[in-house]
Amino acid sequence: MAVNKTINKRTNTHGAMRNCIEYVLRQDKTSEPLTYVTGPYRYDEIIYDLVYRTFLEEKKLWDKDTGRMYAHNIISWHKDEQITPEQAFEFGKEFAEKWFSGFQTLVAVHKDKDHIHCHLVANSVSYEDGRKLHNTRKDLERMKQLTNQMCQERGLTVAEKGKHFDGSQIEKGEVIAWSKDKYNLFRQQVKDSFVADCAMAVLKALENCISKEKFIEKMKQFGWNVNWTEKRKHITFQNRDGKKVRDSNLSKTFHLDISKEGLENEFNGNRQKARDASDRNSRSDEELRNYYRELDAAIADARGITDQAQSGEGYSRTEFREGERVHAKTKTANTDAGRRETDDLIRQAEIARRSSEINRRNSASDNRAVRNAETESIASAEQRRSEEQKRFAEQERARAARRRDKRRSGPEL
Repeated sequence: MAVNKTINKRTNTHGAMRNCIEYVLRQDKTSEPLTYVTGPYRYDEIIYDLVYRTFLEEKKLWDKDTGRMYAHNIISWHKDEQITPEQAFEFGKEFAEKWFSGFQTLVAVHKDKDHIHCHLVANSVSYEDGRKLHNTRKDLERMKQLTNQMCQERGLTVAEKGKHFDGSQIEKGEVIAWSKDKYNLFRQQVKDSFVADCAMAVLKALENCISKEKFIEKMKQFGWNVNWTEKRKHITFQNRDGKKVRDSNLSKTFHLDISKEGLENEFNGNRQKARDASDRNSRSDEELRNYYRELDAAIADARGITDQAQSGEGYSRTEFREGERVHAKTKTANTDAGRRETDDLIRQAEIARRSSEINRRNSASDNRAVRNAETESIASAEQRRSEEQKRFAEQERARAARRRDKRRSGPEL
C-alpha cells in the first residue's frame, strides 16, 4: 500500500530548496545506488550541492528564479508491504518520469525507518520550455490514481478508504498511526475523533515554534486552548466544544512525546535549526554571489559580452538572456542547436569557475614563494653589502699602510 503525500511547506527560497535536497541526500538515510536525477544533469556524482546548483542554473536560464522553487513528494509503503529498496527506487523513477515529465527531479529512497519511502524533489521550472510547475486539487487526485495504478501493475497493495493494510474494516472513531514520523501519521474518520484533531493541531503548531508562548498562541489559532502551568504535571488541551485532551493521552495514542519536557526539547531544537539555517543561508548567499560573478566573467570572456553588472547581489541576466539564450527567447526550428550552444556556454562557465578557484589557490602559493624569494634576496643583498664593506675597509687599511711606509722611507736619492 503506497501513500503519495505532497509536502506543502515554504518552498519559495533558495535556502529551503537547498535544505530539502541536503536532507533527501543525507548519507545516513540513503545511498548512491538509490539516488537519481531525471532530466539534464552533467555530473558523475549525485551530491546535494551539485543538484542544488543544477536546479538554480535551469531557473536562471529561463529567468524564473522567483516564487515556488521546488515540489516535494514522499511515496511511502506500509511496513508489511513486500517491496525492496531497489523496487521502490524503480517505482520512484517511473513516477517522476511520468508525473514530472520535463522537470528535473531528484529521486532518493530512504530505508532508515521501519517502512521504505521514496523522496521526489522536482525543480519548479521545466528544462524543456521554461514553464512553471503547478498542481491543482484535481491534479492531486490524479496523482493518487497514478500511484494506485502503478501499485496494481506491480502486484502491490492498493490503499482503500476505511480499511487496514490487511483489508479488515476500520471501526468508526478508530485512530491509527504508522510511526512516530509526523509525515506518516495516518488517520481515518477524522470528523469523529477530536483526539486526532488535537494531535494534528499540536504537530502543526510545533513545526516552527521556538517557545511555550508561541506554541500556546498557535494552538489557540487552531481552536484549542492550552492549560500549561507549573503546578500541574500534565498539559490539558480544550477545544471550542469544551472537549478536553491530556498530553499523556496524545502520547499514548500516537506514540509521540507530547509532554512538557518533550515540547521544550522541540522548541530548543527549532531554535537551533533556525540558527543553523540562518548560518547556511548566509554562507550560501555569499557563495552564490561569488559564483555568479565568476559566471558573468566567464560568459563575458567566452562571448565578448560587456557592461556586466558590478553589484554582485544578483545574476546579471540581461546580456546573457538577449545574446545567448536562444532556446529561451525564440521558438524557431533551431531550438535544439540553441540549447546545445547554451549548455556549452554554461559548461565553459563552470570550467572557468573551477579554473578560477585553482588559480586562486595557485596564486596564494605563488605569493608565498615570491615572499620567501624576496626575503632570501634581501638577506643575500645584506650579506653582499656586508662583504663589500669588509673589502672596502681592508683596501683602505692597505692604502693607509702603503702611505705610512712611503712616508717612513723618505724620498729616493
